[in-house]
Amino acid sequence: MEATLKKVLIVDDEPDILEIISYNLKKEGYEIVTAKNGIEALEKASSFEPDLVILDIMMPKMNGIEVCKALRSKPEYNNTLIIFLTALSDESSQIKGLETGADDYVNKPISPKVLVSRVNAVFRRIHKEDGKTLRLGNMIIDPEKFMVVLDGSDIVLAKKEFELLYLLASKPGRVFLRNEILSQVWGAEVIVGDRTIDVHIRKIRQKLGIDCITTVKGVGYKFELQD
Repeated sequence: MEATLKKVLIVDDEPDILEIISYNLKKEGYEIVTAKNGIEALEKASSFEPDLVILDIMMPKMNGIEVCKALRSKPEYNNTLIIFLTALSDESSQIKGLETGADDYVNKPISPKVLVSRVNAVFRRIHKEDGKTLRLGNMIIDPEKFMVVLDGSDIVLAKKEFELLYLLASKPGRVFLRNEILSQVWGAEVIVGDRTIDVHIRKIRQKLGIDCITTVKGVGYKFELQD
């Protein structure tokens, strides 16, 4: 793993947690910058340009959900990884975080070993991408730039939206099972509900302005680009 090249921004209002996470990730070779609240996090993200943001949800001034939304609203952060730290154990809160654009979440109290493992895992999933640009009719899907070009116009998708579209479009006409989509896009270690896929599919359709993803009721989804 090319850990020495990866930059991590850690955001939490508890100094002890910042210290523990920083210490353990520095041992792994990551470059670390910390922030004590959401406003400071956005300021430091702009100058530090992190590869990964570890983001506490419950913070004063600006919570983690709001920070995540602010980051995902800007194209330069589309391929920035985000892991939520949360003391909220209910499924609806976790799903909300993932639907906002997070790649994973870790429950508090934090186990440093578990957190390091999850950080390494999200980077491994990114490295598995083969970088092959897909050209399908009037659509170009470029995984290196996280860019979709449709009829000559750039379409900006959130990171998970892009990964989901890329997976389906990689094999047009093939039906991907829901469990298969969850595993390949969110990873086996992340537990999300079926509704998460539906929300992302709806957003992709809205942003593209065309219905190129077909729902196979009770089974999954497939990519079909109409002539």
